[in-house]
Amino acid sequence: MEESSLLWRLLLTSLLCCTTKQASLTVRPSRSQFFSWESVSLSCEADGSFAGWMFRRNTSDEEETTCGASWGKVDGSSCHISYIDPLDSGVYWCESIEGSTTSNTVNITVTGGEVILQSPVLPVTEGEDVTLSCKTRPTPSDLTAGFYKNGFLIGTKPAGDMTIHHVSKSDEGLYKCHTSSHGMSRPSWIAVLDATAPPHRAEGRPTEDCDDLVAVSTVHHF
Repeated sequence: MEESSLLWRLLLTSLLCCTTKQASLTVRPSRSQFFSWESVSLSCEADGSFAGWMFRRNTSDEEETTCGASWGKVDGSSCHISYIDPLDSGVYWCESIEGSTTSNTVNITVTGGEVILQSPVLPVTEGEDVTLSCKTRPTPSDLTAGFYKNGFLIGTKPAGDMTIHHVSKSDEGLYKCHTSSHGMSRPSWIAVLDATAPPHRAEGRPTEDCDDLVAVSTVHHF
């Protein structure tokens, strides 16, 4: 069920990502998973002058709602969510008010449980090191965690952190973590960008990778 929800969001991301992007959406804290009642800020940046920004999202319950309406509070080029909730899980992006500029999309997952996987919210580039952290609430004295990719155990770490050195496209996939005391986290997709591809302003997934996201959302079932 959790995988199906995330794959639905990946398909939605693929449909949004194929438009021209000139803006960059960032998330603070910079991760894709959150505990209930944490605070989250979204910021939109772009070159040039714009009248303002609209922060939008799609969730399983709502389609294309705007920050400041039924969720969040707009403050200039930022949107603040004071107490995030599992119903806030979804795909987020920003648009200029005049509609000429659209940002990259990000997937945010919120759990009402006690364990999350901290992983990059934006795609990483081939050759970079990526650290995954299994975080629980509350934190136990022993935080040994198992890490899974596409449903298969890839490592167990006593401190709850695992680093993937010099990532490649083969490291792209759906990741989870598990602790004996708190159970399994929700899944998060880690995207890897081709290091030889031209830089992408919005730091999102390049247009030529949209087909990969469609393939992921229609083929992968774990």
